[in-house]
Amino acid sequence: MWRNYLTVGVRALMKSRVYAAINILGLAIGMAACLLLLLYVRYERSYDSWLPNAENIYQVQNWSRDPETGDSFKLRMTQYVSIQALRKDFPQVVGTAYALSAGPVVLRNGQPLSVEDAVRTDSLFFDVFRFPMVAGDPKTALQQPGRVALSESEAVRLFGRSNPVGETLTMIERGKHVDYKVAAVFRDLPKNSHMKLTMVIRFDPVSYFVDYPTWPTSWGEISGWGYIALKPGTDPKTITDQLEAWEKRNIPDTLFAGRAENPGRDQDWKLVNVRDVHLGEAQMAAARPGNDRTTIVTFSIVALLILGVACVNFINLATARASQRAREVALRKVLGATRTQLVVQFIGESLLIATIAMIVALAMAELFMPALAAFLDADLKLNYFGGDGVALPVIALLILVGAAGGVYPALYLSRYKPAQVLKANKSSSESAGTGRLRSILVVAQFAVSIGLIICTSIVYAQTVFARTADPGFKREGLLQVNIGYRSLIPTSEALARAVERVPGVVGAARTAIGVSTNSTMGRAVKVPGREETVGVGNYAVDEGFFDTMRIRLIAGRLLDREREMDVTSVPYPENDPEAERALAARGGNVVINALAAERLGFKKPEDAIGKDVRVALSLDTTQPMVPVRIVGVVADSRFRDIRTPVEPIMYRLGNDYQSALMVRYDDPDPAAVRDRIAQVWKKFAPDLPYEAEFSEDIVAELYTAEQSRATIFAGFAVLAVVIGCLGLFGLATFTAERRTKEIGIRKVLGARTQDIVRLLVWQFTRPVIVANLIASPIAWWVMRDWLNTFDTRIDLGPTPFVLAGLIALAIAIVTVGSHAMRIARTNPIHALRYE
Repeated sequence: MWRNYLTVGVRALMKSRVYAAINILGLAIGMAACLLLLLYVRYERSYDSWLPNAENIYQVQNWSRDPETGDSFKLRMTQYVSIQALRKDFPQVVGTAYALSAGPVVLRNGQPLSVEDAVRTDSLFFDVFRFPMVAGDPKTALQQPGRVALSESEAVRLFGRSNPVGETLTMIERGKHVDYKVAAVFRDLPKNSHMKLTMVIRFDPVSYFVDYPTWPTSWGEISGWGYIALKPGTDPKTITDQLEAWEKRNIPDTLFAGRAENPGRDQDWKLVNVRDVHLGEAQMAAARPGNDRTTIVTFSIVALLILGVACVNFINLATARASQRAREVALRKVLGATRTQLVVQFIGESLLIATIAMIVALAMAELFMPALAAFLDADLKLNYFGGDGVALPVIALLILVGAAGGVYPALYLSRYKPAQVLKANKSSSESAGTGRLRSILVVAQFAVSIGLIICTSIVYAQTVFARTADPGFKREGLLQVNIGYRSLIPTSEALARAVERVPGVVGAARTAIGVSTNSTMGRAVKVPGREETVGVGNYAVDEGFFDTMRIRLIAGRLLDREREMDVTSVPYPENDPEAERALAARGGNVVINALAAERLGFKKPEDAIGKDVRVALSLDTTQPMVPVRIVGVVADSRFRDIRTPVEPIMYRLGNDYQSALMVRYDDPDPAAVRDRIAQVWKKFAPDLPYEAEFSEDIVAELYTAEQSRATIFAGFAVLAVVIGCLGLFGLATFTAERRTKEIGIRKVLGARTQDIVRLLVWQFTRPVIVANLIASPIAWWVMRDWLNTFDTRIDLGPTPFVLAGLIALAIAIVTVGSHAMRIARTNPIHALRYE
């Protein structure tokens, strides 16, 4: 019996080759796309699940809010003191680790090498993170200062081999050569980790911050990533519920600007399991850019929608072709076949098609998987067996698609009554109601395609807008050089002036803030007459900074080094209490941006000119506030990505904390300018690596992940459209065949070719119009919420909705019209001669 079913199924496919090809290709594309998307979703959800004891390791995150604006800042970082307080107060905490981002310079064979993704940490790091080791004992590797652990690839890069344990590594720290002993080598972390580590450096917080002695106990200094390990079986909620009382118990009030302040007032601490960090709410201050659950859910929905579109094709074509098999079903029933046998037969044919399609889909997935993984920079793998194997999901998907695509056609075909079919000779007839069902399915199919086109166009437009939106300074012709080395501080002024004399350079200025730099220096500002302080960014810049960056002056004047009160350098890098007291007594002049003027309570930028405020020297609330006078207001500038709100900024003329040298050039060969500056660099800093990036490249890197996801989304949207077109072409073919005699009669009665084409095209464009009316409001609702995650966004106007509808309509017209034209030109005698 089963052999007979298989033979009948194969013969049915061979008899209708176009139908079979469309069905198999459509299903294959749909299943391959679904499989690739779901593999990506599973990969995104697998972050840090490989980590030993991952279920008990939690990242401590600091979530704060601006009391003035209500803006929230959800950081993956926290204070060093918070980790110590958690371990002290909660016996459930059995391990802690704190890691500071580091950018060490290593000397190898006399050449300076920069190390990316390095951290400084305490002795307990490997107690929490039990990384697989290549060499060394993780329990003792970081017990003493002066030890370092390397990743396997970093060990090979620096030493040429994977086991350099016991070797000496020389680093440049604060202008001095410091030797470290390589104590361990750990396996390279997989890409599905929220951490990026190539080097772990042991440091002692007290001695390392000797020039900032309050750092280990400061509740305002958020500068590193903190982790705790809980006892197995501990419910983190038992700690979370006590955090409010914990804050009151550990965070003392301080007298600041004449009133009691508590650093914990606007801060909350969250415990997030390491497996949930990548897709968590906190995405600021991340070691590796994360993703969000909404995106993952969206990709999952898109995967199911594409698969659904493919199944809709199957159902549509099966029901359209059902009438061609009416007499076959009737004859089989006359010969004794039961309805159950017919249902089994037709579902079996559906599973046969699904099986062939799955084989093709797996071949497609294998072919495109490496390219997709490389494009997304992800370790995507298609394994069939094992814990991450897809064999069982593939079988389940096969049964699901085969059943979903075949159960309705099977029930529909098996219900024919032999007497009615054979008496009326319904070899090419169609029962009532099936046309309506197919119209509904076509509407659903194109609603999905139109919705994806709309979303793709909006995502693309927002991505382009993010990269090209006016940041408040001129990006073009700007080179950013990293000068954040302590040993460079004494000569950085001379370096900047030498760079200004390089051919092609029109300006150079040092700054504590640059394009997407990691430095964030918020300081409290006290406005006379207001009780609460206002948080404002405080950055030291050179006199020529605004001209170099092309930042527009709105009111007042810029800073001038010839004016003594304009120079307000803070003692750096060493503390000088006497100099700080002198600065606090003397005061100075500053320039603010327009947003800072608004936050400080001035209705117009001009109103801020000449006004006096007081600003904190640092986050240490025990230090006095400095009286400053606002002498100028400049336009707002967006130095970070477009999701991060523009920062209210106070600029001051100083030589402290400067980490970047901004170079304005006017040369048709930017690379040549960069190389000429490199020659100058070698004269001033031969032991330091030269790191310079063009601002356009920095901005492009900010949106690489967004661009990749948008491109993938667009690709799968195109696949949905292709699948829809395949189904539409198949339906048009069967419709034309069923209406062959009608078309012949119309032509005999005088209908022109264009009339016939218009008739057939209109039949399939109506569902597309209805689909557009359904898809547009849904896409608008989804995209509105997505755009709201950006600080600045495009307007959600009618253009993408109209454009998507026109594209879908054009695709339908072209797909059906070409076939309709061929049918309409057929000589009517061929359709009528058998009569």
